[in-house]
Amino acid sequence: MKALTQNHRFKVFSIIDSVMANHRDVLKGMGLKFLDGYLSFVEGEKDPRNLVLVFAMDRVILIEFDISQRVQTFYDVIFCYFPITFRPPPNNPGGITADDLRLALRSVVSASPLFGPLGIPHYLENLVAVGRPAKRDILETLAVSLPVYGPKVARSFARKLWNSLKLEVFQPVDSATEELAVNALQVLIRTIYTPVEGEPEEAEIEGLAKDACEECLQILREPEKSQARPATRILCAFMTTTPSVAKYTVSQAVPHLTKLFINPDEVGSRPATLVLLAQFIEAARDSSSMDSFLLPYKDEVLGALSSGLKAHNLRLPALTGLKALVTSKGLLSDQELGFIIHHLNEIIQDHRDQFDDISDGILELLSCISEVSPQRVVEQTLPILFSSLPDSAPARDAASERAQIWKNLSYLQTLCTEPQLFETLVIRLTTKLELLCSSADAQADLEPSAAYAHALLKTLANVLAVKVKRKHADVAKYLERLVVRVFNLFVHAALVPGEKQAVINVDPRLLQAAAQCATLVVRSLPSSRQEPFVKSVLSALITGNVQPISEGYFKIAKEQTLSVFSPTSTSAQKDLILLYTAAIIPIFKEVDLDVPNLGQFLEETIKWTLEGAGSDLQRNAAVHLVSVLVNRKADELQDFLEGIFTTFWTKEILDSQSPTERRRWAVVSWTWITKALLVRNHTRALQFSEKLFEVFGDASINWGAAKGVGMIPGHDDVFTKDNHTVIKILYAQKYVRVMLPRTIEGSVDGSDTTKQVAYLVALAGLIKSAPKATYLSELPSLIPLLIRGLDLPDPEIRHNVIETLLAAADGETPEKSLVAEHASTLVTSMLKNCLAAETPAPNVRIAALRYLAVLPGIVRYDVLHPYKAQVVRELGKALDDPKRAVRKEAVEARTNWFKYNG
Repeated sequence: MKALTQNHRFKVFSIIDSVMANHRDVLKGMGLKFLDGYLSFVEGEKDPRNLVLVFAMDRVILIEFDISQRVQTFYDVIFCYFPITFRPPPNNPGGITADDLRLALRSVVSASPLFGPLGIPHYLENLVAVGRPAKRDILETLAVSLPVYGPKVARSFARKLWNSLKLEVFQPVDSATEELAVNALQVLIRTIYTPVEGEPEEAEIEGLAKDACEECLQILREPEKSQARPATRILCAFMTTTPSVAKYTVSQAVPHLTKLFINPDEVGSRPATLVLLAQFIEAARDSSSMDSFLLPYKDEVLGALSSGLKAHNLRLPALTGLKALVTSKGLLSDQELGFIIHHLNEIIQDHRDQFDDISDGILELLSCISEVSPQRVVEQTLPILFSSLPDSAPARDAASERAQIWKNLSYLQTLCTEPQLFETLVIRLTTKLELLCSSADAQADLEPSAAYAHALLKTLANVLAVKVKRKHADVAKYLERLVVRVFNLFVHAALVPGEKQAVINVDPRLLQAAAQCATLVVRSLPSSRQEPFVKSVLSALITGNVQPISEGYFKIAKEQTLSVFSPTSTSAQKDLILLYTAAIIPIFKEVDLDVPNLGQFLEETIKWTLEGAGSDLQRNAAVHLVSVLVNRKADELQDFLEGIFTTFWTKEILDSQSPTERRRWAVVSWTWITKALLVRNHTRALQFSEKLFEVFGDASINWGAAKGVGMIPGHDDVFTKDNHTVIKILYAQKYVRVMLPRTIEGSVDGSDTTKQVAYLVALAGLIKSAPKATYLSELPSLIPLLIRGLDLPDPEIRHNVIETLLAAADGETPEKSLVAEHASTLVTSMLKNCLAAETPAPNVRIAALRYLAVLPGIVRYDVLHPYKAQVVRELGKALDDPKRAVRKEAVEARTNWFKYNG
C-alpha cells in the first residue's frame, strides 16, 4: 500500500472515508484489527489533500471508536504533525492551505480526553521552541483542548501550564500572542474550577487560582513597575472565568489596591495604583454577575476614586474608574451618584486650564450618570453650565467671554442627549434665542448677537442629529416644542416692515441651522404626524397663512399673511422657503399634501426660482422642494413631467435669447428633477438625462449641463433613505452603464472643442459619482481623458478628477500601473494643484498631495526617480500652506518621496 501513487492513495482514502460514513458499525465491530490496519496505512502521510481526509477520519474514530488500547499509537501518528509547518507548494494540487490543515488537525488533537496526559506535555514542550505563528497555533489549540481533556488532567498540569502561559503574558512577543495566552489561562481556570454536579458553587478557592492571585498581588505591591500591567491583566482575566474564582479575585485585589492607594508611604505610586484599580473595576463591570461581588468594597473604591478627582495627575484614571462604577448596573445609589456629580461640578466651576485636559472624561462620566439618574444632572450640573450663558451676546472685542460661551455650549452639546436633559436644553436655549431676538436694538451692531444665536441653534441641531442617529423616541415631541417656536422667530422677523434687519436674519447660516433642526424632527415623525404639519407648511407657502406653524414667543395675528412667492415679498420673507423646504424634505411618500393641483404648484415654484428668488440660497431651496415632491408623487405628475420635458426644455433651456443666468438655473432645476426620477428608477429618468447632451455645444450653459450629468447619480443630503426618499437599488449602476460610453465617446471626439470640454466635465463628475466597479474595465482608456481634465479651470472638476485618480490607484502596483506612461504629466499637474499660489481651493490641494503621496507606491522607481528632487523641493513649499490640513498631507507626501528608492 505504501508504494501507491499519491493519486491512488487519495482514492483509497476517499473509499475509506465513504465506508466509514456508510458502514461505521461494521468497522467498529472489527475492533483492533481495523484500528491497527488504519494506523498502519495513514502513518507518515504527507500529501496535504490526503491529510485533510485523514484528519477528518481520525476525529470520527477518536470520538466514536474505542481507542483505549491504542492511545499511544494514535498519539504518535497524529501529534507528529503538530504544530503544522506546512507551506503550500507553487503548484498546490488541491488548493489546500496551511490554515486548512491547522484547523483540521486542531479538531483531531482536541477530540479525545484520552490525549490529555500525552498532549499537554507536547504543547508545553513546543511552546518554548517555535516561532510566532506556531506559538499562536499552540495557544489556540490548548484553549480548545483543555475542556475536552477535563478538570482532572488540567489540575495535574496546572502549575506547568501556569508557568508557561504567564511567560507569554509577562514577556509577550506581540499583543496577539499575549491575548491568546490570556484566553488559554481563562480556559484553564474555567476547566479546573467549573463546579461539578453535586459540589457547592461557593467552595473555597484552593490550588492554581489562589496561587496565581497571590503571585500577581505580590507584583502589585509595586504598581509603578512594568510587571504590574500584565499582573493586572491576568487578574482581570480571572473575572470572566467562574463566579467562585471571580469573587475570590475581587476579594483579594480590590482591598489590596485601595489600601495601597490610601497608604501615606505610597504617595508616589498613587497614579499607577489608580490606573490599575480603574482597569480592575472595568473588568468587574464587564463580567457577568460581578456587581454584587464589588458591593462589599464599594465605599473604599468610591472613596479612592473620588479622592483621585482632587489631584490633577490622578483625574484621568479616577474618571475611568468612576465611569466603570456608574455603568455597573445598580451598584451605586442615587445619593452616591449625586456625590460624584458634586465633585465633578467642583472641577467644572474651577476655571483652571487643567479642566480642558480632562473635559472629555468629565462630560463622558456625566453623560453616563445622566442615563441612570438624569434628574441629578439636571439639578446639579446643568445650572452651572447655563449660568455661564448670558442673555445677550458679548461685544465684538470680548474674545475670552465669547470663547467661554462656545466652550459651555460644546459641553452642553455633549451632555444633553438623554431625554430629560435635552428637554431642559431646549427650554433654556430657545428662551435665550427669544431674548436675543426681542432685545436687540436694530440700530446696534447685530453681528455678535447673530453669532450667538447661530451658536445656540447649531447646538440644538447637533444634539438632535445625535439623538436621531440613536433613534431616541422623544425627538418627535419637539415639533411643537422646538420647530414651531424656531419658525416663530423667523416669521416674526420677516414681518418687520421694510428691509429693516433683525438679529435672526443677519446671516443665512442661522436659517440653515434652523432648517437642519426642522428636517431632523420631521424625519422622526410617523406619516400620520407628518401629514397635518406638512399640509400647514404648504398652506403657508401657497396662501401665506403662517400662524399654524409659527406659534411661540412672538404673537402672529391670525389675519397676518406672509406670501413667499409674492412679487412684493422682502428678502427675509423669501428666505422662509428654506424652512418650509427643510420640513418637506423628509416626508413619507404616502403623506397627503392637500394641494388641489400639485403640478401647477410645482410649475409656479420653478417659475419663481427663475424670476422671483433673490439669492442662490432661495433658488436651491425651491429646486429641492420641487424635486422632493416629484420623487414622492411622480405617479401623479405625468402631465407636469411631460410639460417640463417639452415646453420647459424648449422655452427655458434651449432658447438662446433668454438671459444666461435664467437658463443656468433652468438647467439646475432640470438636473434635480431628473435626479428625483432616477433614484426611484422612473421610466423617464434616462430620457431626461440624455437631453442634457443636446446643449453641450452651447457655451453659455454647457458646463452646468455637463456637471448635471455627473451630479444626477451622485450622493447628496436630500435624497437619502433617512429622509424617506423613494429609492430603488442599483439606480446609479444602470445610469452609468447608459451614460458612460456616450460620455467617453464625446470626450475623445475633437471635432468640436466646446463640446469636447463639456464631455470631459461630465466624465469627471460621472466617474466621481459612480461606483468603481461600474467603470473599472474602462480605466485604461479613461486615464488619459481624466488627466486632460486636470487643466480645466473649475476647481470642483479638478477635485473630482484627482479623487477619481486616487480611487483608480487603489490596488495598483508598480508592475501593473495604469499611469506609469503618464508619470511626467501627473507629477507636473499635481505639483501645480498642490500649491496655494496656483490653486486657491484647499480641497484640491489636499487631493493633489494625497495623489503625490501614492504615486511612489504605484509607479516603478526607474520611471519616477528623475522627478524626485523636483517633487521634494516643491513639496517643501506646501509645508508652509496656510491650512493645517494641507500641511499635514504635504508632510505625508514628502516623507513618501524621501523614502522612495530603487
